[in-house]
Amino acid sequence: MNDILQLTIVLIASLIATLASRRLKIPAVVGQMLVGILIAPSVLGLVHSGHVLEVMSEIGVILLMFLAGLESDLTVLKKNFKASMLVAIGGVIVPLIVFGLVAFSFGYGMSTSFFYGIVFAATSVSITVEVLQEYGKLSTRAGSIILGAAVVDDILAVLILSIFTSFKNGGSGTHLFFQFLLELLFFAFLFVVHKLIPRFWKFVQKLPIANKNTIVALIICLGLSLLADSVGMSAVIGSFFAGLAISQTEVSHKIEEYTSAIGYVIFIPVFFVLIAISVQFDSLIHHPWIILLFTLLAILTKFIPAYFVGKSNKLSTGESMLIGTGMISRGEMALIVSQIGLTSAIITDEVYSELVIVIILATVLAPFLIKLVLKKYDN
Repeated sequence: MNDILQLTIVLIASLIATLASRRLKIPAVVGQMLVGILIAPSVLGLVHSGHVLEVMSEIGVILLMFLAGLESDLTVLKKNFKASMLVAIGGVIVPLIVFGLVAFSFGYGMSTSFFYGIVFAATSVSITVEVLQEYGKLSTRAGSIILGAAVVDDILAVLILSIFTSFKNGGSGTHLFFQFLLELLFFAFLFVVHKLIPRFWKFVQKLPIANKNTIVALIICLGLSLLADSVGMSAVIGSFFAGLAISQTEVSHKIEEYTSAIGYVIFIPVFFVLIAISVQFDSLIHHPWIILLFTLLAILTKFIPAYFVGKSNKLSTGESMLIGTGMISRGEMALIVSQIGLTSAIITDEVYSELVIVIILATVLAPFLIKLVLKKYDN
């Protein structure tokens, strides 16, 4: 009964956080994390992480990444392929180098420093999309470049994370080679799945079962998650590419709708609230200037390369600044990567807390910066 009580508290807290976030016009993700901090053992002590909540949280992150894959429209890349690729590559390489060097200069270990770069290489445009829709800029060239670059950013971040965790957890050279070979085979299998899904779905459509599309989609999602885990990678890599493959089908929007209903009602809120439960504020109290510096770097390492790519592709100053600010938000992707780092023992609780605080600050600031650019340059 204690687990049911804690789950009830988490869902009530999540509902209150979502409503309050809408009133305050801040991302719901941020609101849920702030509430998670409030009900955590270190503050009110209403919720303590247990086995049931951890399992639900794991399902939540798998569904979240599956939805991220479903929402990734690869056709957007074709519209502004060159600009999107350059923005994405710059938005991955610059954070990797800058965060790696800065973190290492502050005395962090080599692997922790590199992991900082991986976390802030990811981009979450769900918040950016809402702002662009509000101002009618989503279908513009700048909007298409942001969406296309975000798709590539996420794929690159996921690939780098999978390779990094394999080497981090690996042993001998032979073991690493075997591990790398397994991952190559896994990605080859994903490529085959991606190609076969449209044909396979013609067979699915003939099944005399209610909600067949969502049921089969979730089986593929969980199946590829288990397969990814079995070859030594994070389960979310499998679910992300499952979503990416199923996004090609004509029923992907219906699957997304039903999966969102399943995920966002119970599993995903548990994930976001539980993320915040592990946050400690020692680093914010003792090293506030480090948090502020990393937040500034989180903004600049995305804004600067994206802005100059925009200018080099003959976009106006306003459009280039919009692309730059549109790439700043980290949101769910960075949080997922951070969580993987903690559960894989790549980073400590203290480093994890620093990452989450910086992610929250950058994610809160992103929509305000986008609106500022739109108000200044929108004709």
